[in-house]
Amino acid sequence: MIEFDNRVAIVTGAGGGLGRAHALALAARGAKVVVNDVGTTGGVVGADSPAARVVAEIEDAGGEAFAYLCDVGDFDSVEQLVAATVQRWGRIDILVNNAGILRDKSFAKVSLDEFRQVLDVHLMGSVHCTKAVWPHMVAQGYGRILMTTSASGIYGNFGQANYGAAKSALVGLMNVLAIEGERKGIRVNALAPTAATQMTDGLIDEDILGLLTPESIAPGAVFLVSERAPTKTILAAGAGVFAVAHMKETAGVYLAEDARSPEAVAARWAEISDTSEQVSTASAFDQTKRYAEIASAEIGLAL
Repeated sequence: MIEFDNRVAIVTGAGGGLGRAHALALAARGAKVVVNDVGTTGGVVGADSPAARVVAEIEDAGGEAFAYLCDVGDFDSVEQLVAATVQRWGRIDILVNNAGILRDKSFAKVSLDEFRQVLDVHLMGSVHCTKAVWPHMVAQGYGRILMTTSASGIYGNFGQANYGAAKSALVGLMNVLAIEGERKGIRVNALAPTAATQMTDGLIDEDILGLLTPESIAPGAVFLVSERAPTKTILAAGAGVFAVAHMKETAGVYLAEDARSPEAVAARWAEISDTSEQVSTASAFDQTKRYAEIASAEIGLAL
């Protein structure tokens, strides 16, 4: 049984959609939840705000929560959010980086301001929140951090260069932090959801909207921030379907120095791009080491 008794979670962008579903699911299993949403700097929350309504849902079900409004793109406000959480509950165990916006346009038409806006919320918002909770998780020797990536960042999607760039960057951030956090008891994962929310209004076929609920994705998010969570994992989810996305390389082909030319790469492209033997790589250094081993074996150099 996955439970979160005495665990404290911050969920950003939790006034509706996926964030609301994550917050409710965590609270239902015992977590104390900070419901963050965009709004007045300093955390002032109106009783009729979306975040306050989510808190009311949690409390009506017997859970504990409080709402805190701030823009995750503002690091000072995020630090105040974290300080308020620690002051109230003494620790932070879970961070779900869910806050996001869309400014969809083709790359030719998107303005640089619109590009930066999406990066500021998705990427820098996640950086700010993670940076603020990291020392608390290190000190207590435990933490679970969830990034929200997207198929747009993994595979691409027309009209979403800004969104795809931000979401792909979050995978890179996850990969590094999972390595840095491993010995500190911090596990870092990424969720790639596909759901019908306010952000996707008008973008998804009406015939399948009923399947793509935020609630169909929340179980995956809850697992990824549990004690049993893996680390450095991308979980794709939608309509009750869950799959793990992997980054892999082909085995690699060595080209001797005297035959190392663009023409040689072209001539041996079928081998270089052959996916019948793929490898997983633990880190950038591991990739470098593997390349050196392949080259050394080809030239008879003992390492």
